[in-house]
Amino acid sequence: MDVTVPGPGVPSLTPVAGRPLPRTPRELFDALPPLPGLRIEVIDGRLVARRRDVPEHAPVAMRLCDALLPLTDERRWRMWAGNVAVALAGTHDLVVPDLVLAPPDCPRWGECELLSSGLALVAEVVSKGSAEDDRVEKPGIYAGGGVPVMLLVDPLTKPASVTVYSDPKEGRYQVTSTVPFGREIHVPHPIGFTLDTSIFEEVL
Repeated sequence: MDVTVPGPGVPSLTPVAGRPLPRTPRELFDALPPLPGLRIEVIDGRLVARRRDVPEHAPVAMRLCDALLPLTDERRWRMWAGNVAVALAGTHDLVVPDLVLAPPDCPRWGECELLSSGLALVAEVVSKGSAEDDRVEKPGIYAGGGVPVMLLVDPLTKPASVTVYSDPKEGRYQVTSTVPFGREIHVPHPIGFTLDTSIFEEVL
């Protein structure tokens, strides 16, 4: 099968003799060409393509990066902000978190994707286009993939809030804590860090 992009960013799939058509969203993802400006993920059995987010989205993620940087330097961990793919342990479905924190020996799936069970933390910043998936689908996805901690920064709630999910068991996080912007929240093991969420207030 060949994949081309004939028009304004919409891929076209053309069968090729001797090559089977994709049977799963993951196989369809693997057949896609690079699609600049789009974030492609496999979420709950769906291949989801979204445009890169509004300008306010990246500064929120970068504020979180700045807050975690001393911790990553101290422990010699690695951090990515919206630019690394993660394969979910078990299904190998692919997601692209807004922030990923992992030890340097985190295992990979193939050459380019980190394996979710080796991560220390993922974070998502809610935007209008991703709100349903970030709030409803992603916690179960990351818990099922063995990610020990998920942090959800939600500027769209009233008041804006930060939620920490931890202790994944049987596809669900057992512990959840939420605070409004401006308060501190504890990010538990393996992070062991208190986050001052006032850092997000001035980028709203």
